[in-house]
Amino acid sequence: MSLEWRGAAVAPDDEMPSPESWEPVSVPGRPEQFAGAEAVAYETTFSDPRDESDAHTLLVLNGTYAHTRVWCNGDRLASHDAYFEPLRVRLPESEEYRVVVECRAPEDRFGGLHATDQLPPERCVPGIWWDASLETRPDPCVSELSVQPQVSEADVTDATVEVSATVLTEEPLDDRITLSLRPEGDVRGGGMMDRARVSTDAETATVSYTMDVRDPSLWWPHDRGEQSRYVLSAKLGDDEHSVTTGLRTVSYDDGLRVNGEDMPVRGVTLLDPTAEDVARAVDANANLVRVRAQGTPPEVARACDDHGVLLWQDLPLSGPGSFDTERGTAIATQLDAAYAQHPSFAAVGVHDEPVPSYADGLGTGFLDRLRFRWRAWRASYDDSDAASVATAVDSVPTFPVVGPPGIDPDAVTLYPGWRYGDAADLQWLCSQFDVGDVVAGFGAGSLGTPDPGDSPGFDSACHDRHVDGGVEASQAYQSGVVREVAETLRQRNAPLIVVDSLRDVGDAGMGLLAADGTEKTAFRALADSYEPTQVVLSDAAPGEQDIVVLHDRPAKADLMVEWDCNGDREQAEHTVGPFARVTVDTLTLSAGDDVTLAATDGQTVVKNEYRISE
Repeated sequence: MSLEWRGAAVAPDDEMPSPESWEPVSVPGRPEQFAGAEAVAYETTFSDPRDESDAHTLLVLNGTYAHTRVWCNGDRLASHDAYFEPLRVRLPESEEYRVVVECRAPEDRFGGLHATDQLPPERCVPGIWWDASLETRPDPCVSELSVQPQVSEADVTDATVEVSATVLTEEPLDDRITLSLRPEGDVRGGGMMDRARVSTDAETATVSYTMDVRDPSLWWPHDRGEQSRYVLSAKLGDDEHSVTTGLRTVSYDDGLRVNGEDMPVRGVTLLDPTAEDVARAVDANANLVRVRAQGTPPEVARACDDHGVLLWQDLPLSGPGSFDTERGTAIATQLDAAYAQHPSFAAVGVHDEPVPSYADGLGTGFLDRLRFRWRAWRASYDDSDAASVATAVDSVPTFPVVGPPGIDPDAVTLYPGWRYGDAADLQWLCSQFDVGDVVAGFGAGSLGTPDPGDSPGFDSACHDRHVDGGVEASQAYQSGVVREVAETLRQRNAPLIVVDSLRDVGDAGMGLLAADGTEKTAFRALADSYEPTQVVLSDAAPGEQDIVVLHDRPAKADLMVEWDCNGDREQAEHTVGPFARVTVDTLTLSAGDDVTLAATDGQTVVKNEYRISE
């Protein structure tokens, strides 16, 4: 049933909002006219939606940012403070309904990126962002259903699904729920069926059950295998509820492992995630998206499952400042449960960028490096609270601290060539501060339009240094930095790297795509650099430079490698082992040289082109 909504900016207080006037708004959505409001109220009215077979009416809200209260016909029914978790409200019996939902801006540190200046105000409007619907159900019914797959690291054929079903009933109940698990689509293996008892005098009861999975078919990232899924259904009387899930293991020990196999990660950051962005990430040869410091919309998580893209999910916590550890632990627990059904769910970050940026504007000389080291030494951060919160997540690996060198982060953010120095300083940064295994952010910014104005998340100081030559020049500079850093990290065998970011949120930014999805020059440069098997130069600079094959696949490859320097072409055959880095030859290069590298295994051809700089 579709609902018509009205909205109004209101003062946050303890009473049900009663604004002088309402105006029509789209729900779900983020009404731009309320940008900057501390609280926004939403109102809808409707008649009893049930027919003769229905007993219950449920209001289901998804993505209610950030602190939410719900009233029905003047009575307060519910409150909510974790917008990534659906809010399901059972409505009382009535012939007519008036529902008021108040959404408030964050009252604590857990507003995430939406509580910073990294996103435009119109993307941060308190509201019902993802979904709003009515459900009518018979009695008794399964009002909520969640699953958490469990696969043994030691034996991936040993798999179970932990099921939790919430039963809603008007009368005492002594019955059995029928649980069925069947493969989705063309997946090998048969289905399974079990029955679980439910006996209750209360209006609601939770049934927990563990289903064994025979001959499990595993879910894999897109560059390694198929995206097998299962549908779990719970049937009680005339009511049936289902969810889709997948089976996989994920762990981290000097590298990410999926289903017991090494998985070199090539990722992109999403600042304003959409399902289309997941498909774009695949086009960029990425196999992971990091949704930075915010909840992931359900359609984006499903797109990750569908496209075989790993999901790094942050807590909504960003920027300097202390936070309530108890509240953080509760949010981490809720977040872990909310995304556990998704086989793409692969990692959690706790505290994003916990110290102010300290090296912006520093150059690449000896004195600038001394200044960098001094500032990094002073940028201390006590990670005990973040580490404590991380212990609440037990289904996937965690990275408690994501931030710059000098604070001993679990995942480092590195911006040579943009915030400081140049791209060639990457090697010094990694060795000086013992970082570079897990890189949660690297890259550079560029213009998306000739006159971007004040774009969220776009450093004006970096703008003045690097993008003052217009759109074309700025995008060319960004492309060079992204390419050099990505290829250098891969040559260093960094097991997990994530570029910042995939798409702009304004007219300029760190995105490889403009806000409307139009490709910048850096997008194709990254796609080439992220090819699982690729041939690169050790450095696109004058002097002796190696031709290096990067091979991030679990099986060896027989390759024909070809290189062309100013029209002088040569080639050689090479066998490359699993996850190998192999030097093919060495070139002596001069400024202005044009170099083209290519490799093929007889089926796929990859190519890389370089113009040697001064």
